[in-house]
Amino acid sequence: MSGMTRIGVIYDGNYLYHVSNYYNYNHTRKSRINISGLHAFIRHKVAELEDNRIGLCQIVDAHYFRTRLNAREASQKGNLLYYDRVFDDILMSEGVTTHYIPLRTVQGQMEEKGIELWLALEAFELSLYKEFDVLVLIAGDEDYVALARKVNTLGTRVMLLSWDFKYTDNSGNERMIRTSPDLLDVVAYPIEMNEIIDDPDSRKDAVVNNLFVAHKHVASRLPRFVEDDGEGYTTSEVLSIKEGYGFIHFPPDNLFFHFSNLHGIDFNDLRPGDPVRFRIVLNEQGREVATDVEFIEE
Repeated sequence: MSGMTRIGVIYDGNYLYHVSNYYNYNHTRKSRINISGLHAFIRHKVAELEDNRIGLCQIVDAHYFRTRLNAREASQKGNLLYYDRVFDDILMSEGVTTHYIPLRTVQGQMEEKGIELWLALEAFELSLYKEFDVLVLIAGDEDYVALARKVNTLGTRVMLLSWDFKYTDNSGNERMIRTSPDLLDVVAYPIEMNEIIDDPDSRKDAVVNNLFVAHKHVASRLPRFVEDDGEGYTTSEVLSIKEGYGFIHFPPDNLFFHFSNLHGIDFNDLRPGDPVRFRIVLNEQGREVATDVEFIEE
């Protein structure tokens, strides 16, 4: 193939969030997805599949769609507003346009509504008017089958970057992320990312390694989250650390905690024996678990 291959990239942000958390907390990589490295991987993969030079395979547009908490609710969750802004800066630096819908709480349950439809409509319109040669979807849900079929009618090849994995959620339940078989069937280039990343030879592949944020030595713990002087908190120490979760010493039964229940702590910095303070709540099964876990001020 000769001439420019124009690439559009569409992110299902909620999907990417789970993928990045999985690799940071549950996988041996122990690192988040690197957006710059992901774009480089896409260009290399498109060049390979389209039989073109990488210099002629360029991402001309990229869009990120996600539901997220409004400012008031996010401000009540420690450093969440700060980390949202940091990630927005990363996306901006890579030329990614962001699209957000407020995550609504209805009767105590978080509802993610409308984002898939918005993503699909925008992706098709962009493919139509910007005439992408390849549209890259970073997603896995069956809801995007119709989108892929419609984009196919434009003559645009659809590439799907997808992952299949298991993880433990913040209630201690095992969850699974699985790509829709129907979605895999309707795209021109299905790329099963977990198989590429877990290939033993991938550790020698600079393009694959660059999919992850480079590790930096952590000289000290992150700043601690400040709450009212211990009200509603219990103190103890970390008993054990697993993949993405751990247990706090709390007789007669030890308390489960998930990485998302930490305040001002990087989960990868935790060690057995670390003194912590936390609140005790009940999960969906009525069992006591720890939340709002933070280091005890020395």
